[in-house]
Amino acid sequence: MFGLSKLTIWVFTGLVATATIFFNSYIFLVSLWRQRDKKQRSPSDVIIIALSVSNTIYQLVSYIWMTMDIIDVRCRINQMFYTYLLLVIMSLKFTILWDTSFLAFYYSTKLVTTPNRCYTQIHTAILKHVTLAVLVITLTGLATCIPVLIVFHPNNQTALNKDCGILLPDSTPGEIYNIVFLILSDVLPGLIMLKCCISISFHLGMHLHHMKASTNGAHPPKLGSQMRVIQMALALVINFLIFLMADLYVNYQIVVKNDSSVGVMILVMSAFAAVTATVLIYGKKTLWKALIHEINSCLDEYPCLSSLTLQEKKAAPKTPEKNR
Repeated sequence: MFGLSKLTIWVFTGLVATATIFFNSYIFLVSLWRQRDKKQRSPSDVIIIALSVSNTIYQLVSYIWMTMDIIDVRCRINQMFYTYLLLVIMSLKFTILWDTSFLAFYYSTKLVTTPNRCYTQIHTAILKHVTLAVLVITLTGLATCIPVLIVFHPNNQTALNKDCGILLPDSTPGEIYNIVFLILSDVLPGLIMLKCCISISFHLGMHLHHMKASTNGAHPPKLGSQMRVIQMALALVINFLIFLMADLYVNYQIVVKNDSSVGVMILVMSAFAAVTATVLIYGKKTLWKALIHEINSCLDEYPCLSSLTLQEKKAAPKTPEKNR
């Protein structure tokens, strides 16, 4: 598929996975460090920590499978070993996508107010039990992948560029399950993300309109810290929609054309996870400040790299002007 060998995909995935693991480990450790003295974490922190853990485990398990698949050229290792790894990968992918849509849902409810009382009660109940919701997402991802062992059948092709331990739907129940699984794991969270994107964009437009009207156009409207959250939420949605189109196409190639390209699917998912982690670090001001501080601390050790130092406080230059 795409004229790429498994070794080439493995190399590209390794580069992307390294960045993904680094950023997600950073998010996880900093989040725990900053929240250790607090009695209760905010819903966004719980979702972000769960998302970073899932992304990290996904990269590790996926890369183990890809490495073994390259080393074991003739698929001599027990095929169920590869199959179980693929099931874990599918389950983690389900969890990551739903955690991402859950995070977008949280920010949309935080930014957008609605007079719908029923809707308000539902999202209040969900966010009140956010830890349970994250756990349910993880268990649901595992439960929806187990039927693969029953309705899918092994495709033990050992020709060049074929993958080991692949299970493909070659029956009507298998094809039906595959469609349902794609709807549940990809399309449905994608629709939720799209709805959140529309709500946030509409809220942003209305808010800017009201602010501009209140100032009579005397100066451009400013949203302050809220703008950072809006940018993060919209970036998450756009990244998700790009991934959704790419992932559906790869799955179409695998299922319909029997083109065994699990490596490409993992590479696409790894790129999505890397971009998501980067967006989360930028969107969470505490994470962004901590990262810039750590980078500057490292650069301070090497005077020749002082020109690369990043500005930690943008508001600092404005202070003397106000004093005058």
